[in-house]
Amino acid sequence: MTPHNASGPSRWSDLDRPPLDATALRRGLLHEGGLWTSVDVVQRTGSTNSDLVARAGAAEEGAVLVAEEQTAGRGRLDRRWTAPPRSGLFFSVLLRPAEVPLERWGWLPLLTGVAVATGLSRAAGVDTALKWPNDLLVTVGGEERKAGGILAERAGEDGVVVGVGLNVTLRADELPVPQAGSLALADAVSTDRDTLLRSVLRSLETWYDRWRSAGGDPVTSTLQETYAAGCATLGRQVRAELPGDRALVGEAVAIDGDGRLVVATAEGTREAVGAGDIVHLRPA
Repeated sequence: MTPHNASGPSRWSDLDRPPLDATALRRGLLHEGGLWTSVDVVQRTGSTNSDLVARAGAAEEGAVLVAEEQTAGRGRLDRRWTAPPRSGLFFSVLLRPAEVPLERWGWLPLLTGVAVATGLSRAAGVDTALKWPNDLLVTVGGEERKAGGILAERAGEDGVVVGVGLNVTLRADELPVPQAGSLALADAVSTDRDTLLRSVLRSLETWYDRWRSAGGDPVTSTLQETYAAGCATLGRQVRAELPGDRALVGEAVAIDGDGRLVVATAEGTREAVGAGDIVHLRPA
């Protein structure tokens, strides 16, 4: 029988999905001189990004906010992101890259993608590909599926909140759309969310420190090269849905120094896309 309490289902009602251990996460992530300064886990919220942006004025750099359930999670273009409680990782971090020129801050979502993919490779044994600019792809039954996304938002004059949503134990019958995936469906060797979150945040700390130490230079920090190596969009025929109802079709050939996607068209032109929706038209 599923245990219930007066306020609804118990936090232990799905034993395949135990709650995160906030104390253990703090013990594993907070240390003198490290990036992470606080780790808070809430049972339920609308959006960790919205919450952290709202409290950014009083928060230190390195604040981490994690939700067991998000009811109004947002992706790019204000798309909704919802999943069952404790079925994924839904978290946001506050960064203040004062040493980095503002024009290089656009690399932060791409840096986060590299960090998440690196952390998941270590902890989950899953090969995560990056779809420009901020989707996390896994392979399920030989097919690429979206398992997560990244959203960066300005927080005041000197801050950026970066949010990550990742499907971990989502089952096939729980997928929001058939094209979605999860680490479990991609045969991850571990779906322990505590382990995965620690690995991803340690990887993010390493990459952020490297990028910041290089003044945000994507070449010196090796970020541009590493992102390109893990980017599933490069080498593909794509359609870029651009602002102003314009579309651009061609081959995605490079990531430029500003983190933009360079598309080569059949007419022989090259255009750098800085914002827009990218559709993969055929396999690489």
